[in-house]
Amino acid sequence: MTRILTLVFALLLSAAWLQAQQYPQTGSSQSGSSTSEQASTVQGCLQGSNGNFTLTDSAGTTYQIQGDTSKLTEHVGHEVRITGTTSTSSSASGSTPGQTGSTTSTPQQPTIQLQDVKHISKTCKSANK
Repeated sequence: MTRILTLVFALLLSAAWLQAQQYPQTGSSQSGSSTSEQASTVQGCLQGSNGNFTLTDSAGTTYQIQGDTSKLTEHVGHEVRITGTTSTSSSASGSTPGQTGSTTSTPQQPTIQLQDVKHISKTCKSANK
């Protein structure tokens, strides 16, 4: 009986230790990045063309998609799940408000660095805002 209890205790201790090892980034960052980045999966409606794609989730948040977007053209207007690194940086060239020389009109739009895309549906649930 003592051997069984010792074995059960050892297995529980090992399981707890393994669980603690799965999430080592809590409270620390790996690099000194000035932007807020995190790996995540976002599901929503894909829009765009010519390498300029956006994904709008069910909450209405629109993400600018960066990276290798060559596989996305066939999914425009569809519900997709994109896995990648999201960032919410204030990527303005200059911090002077009212400048008209900016080429993009997306102040502080969240971005996602494309790592993987999965087709969910041929229609968008979150298309209407």
